[in-house]
Amino acid sequence: MSSKVAYLAQGRLHFLNGGGAARSWESRFGQTVRDRAQEIQQRHSWKDGGRGAQFMGRSLLWAGKVGAEPVTVRISSLTRGRAADEILYALETSEVCGLFRMRADGEEQRLFHGNEQRRIQHLCARGDRDRVACAVLHEGAAHVALMSADGSELSEVTEGDSVDLAPSWVPGSATELVFQSAGIGRDRQGMPVTYGASVIQKLDLAKGEVTLLHEERGQDLLGPQVGADGSLYFIRRPYRTVGGGSFFRSLLDFILFPARLLYALFQYLNFFTARYTGRPLTTAGGPERKGADARQMLIWGNLIEADGVARDGGLGDEPPAIVPPSWQLVRRQGGRAEVLATGVVSFDLDGSGGLVYSNGSAVYHRDASGRAERLCTGEHIEQVVALS
Repeated sequence: MSSKVAYLAQGRLHFLNGGGAARSWESRFGQTVRDRAQEIQQRHSWKDGGRGAQFMGRSLLWAGKVGAEPVTVRISSLTRGRAADEILYALETSEVCGLFRMRADGEEQRLFHGNEQRRIQHLCARGDRDRVACAVLHEGAAHVALMSADGSELSEVTEGDSVDLAPSWVPGSATELVFQSAGIGRDRQGMPVTYGASVIQKLDLAKGEVTLLHEERGQDLLGPQVGADGSLYFIRRPYRTVGGGSFFRSLLDFILFPARLLYALFQYLNFFTARYTGRPLTTAGGPERKGADARQMLIWGNLIEADGVARDGGLGDEPPAIVPPSWQLVRRQGGRAEVLATGVVSFDLDGSGGLVYSNGSAVYHRDASGRAERLCTGEHIEQVVALS
């Protein structure tokens, strides 16, 4: 197998070139951010212990630990670039985000970065395009945007109260994109309370028109891509209402209100006890975990428990999928839909009529004849990209 594949796992970039084990790659910019945060932490560490802590007023409510938590730097999205063996990726921290390019020799080039509230994800660049498509997330919504190959001139091309994600260029057209879109339901105060089922839309940039390409009742349709033969590929999964309310849920909240109030009071007292004495009121539940739980993953804009299905094990010697079998990779052509694989979290079309896909625990290649082969295994794989 000569497939070249890049994939994201737990926010880190990995490369697979044919057979053999995958190799991981570390962003130099991300490492610089970590080193700078560690230097600041060491510089202010005197405030967290001894007389320095007393001087800084550790007993005050707002006097938290300085630099106690490590800085999380993660790659949130990647795509193959315009040139051969070129990768574009979005890198995020809690404070900044940016777009970077990496070439075959491992050289990293920063295209832009900033501390704006907008975050860029779901990158899509192609060799025959002078623009990069992406999704811009801000204030609970997301819209499709375009920017130049050098990261400049970012502009949104969709609008409305919706979550538009995963844009992908249509082969043979310089002005058409497909993407997934879900409407946002808000309450009277304007706060988002639920999201509709994701459908597949097509955007014609030349005409400025958005048309509904495909939808299925009771199903979310995610990550659409169009093949060279015009076939539509996407991930289909059962739609579940996010948020919203019901009478029984409201009744349950009312019944549990006293218990939740007592629990909140206990946590309040526990905080101050630990603050003054260095020991909590209870040690039940073991040590406190630092940072985000690695078992939780954000897939197609949805937070999932990556460990929930994996505990059930895989089939034979195959690694278990981290999502249910109801997450299906589908090819639709001429009104006929075919399920190509189940338990799929990400896929990408290659240049030979095949595709690569992942169930979150392994990466597979499926050639044009339909023969599938496992390329490698990994943990918490979020996205795969075919480089050849």
